[in-house]
Amino acid sequence: MSAVREFMTTNAQCIAEDKTLQEAAMRMRDLDCGSLPICGSDGKLTGFITDRDIVVKCLAEGKDARQVLASELAGGKPYWVDADASVDDAVTMMEEHQVRRLPVISDHKLVGIISLGDIARNHYAEQRLGEMVEHISAKEHMSH
Repeated sequence: MSAVREFMTTNAQCIAEDKTLQEAAMRMRDLDCGSLPICGSDGKLTGFITDRDIVVKCLAEGKDARQVLASELAGGKPYWVDADASVDDAVTMMEEHQVRRLPVISDHKLVGIISLGDIARNHYAEQRLGEMVEHISAKEHMSH
């Protein structure tokens, strides 16, 4: 059984919770990614922010991305997976929480991100992947 660490992207970076959403957006641009884990001053995961969060929860509300801090979008319990967990466990967690990516933690530190794309690129069981995409997409359409 494959471990998450075999599939994850390892160049993951956090955005500090005291940084602005503009800084988060610039980091996403520079890293060519659409999401970032949010970390506290102790380096621990406090949340996850997506480019869509910035648009919907900041810009669409008329707020200034140069003033709003990442911590303001870090509410709730962040979902993550251990680097040594099985890919099946990660897939189950993605389905359960209707997310397409998860921060990967090892020894209490962020070591990567695993996404639906990472799993697909590594030829994870196609039937299982198809079921997962269908499940996540159905939930997304129901919630909008």
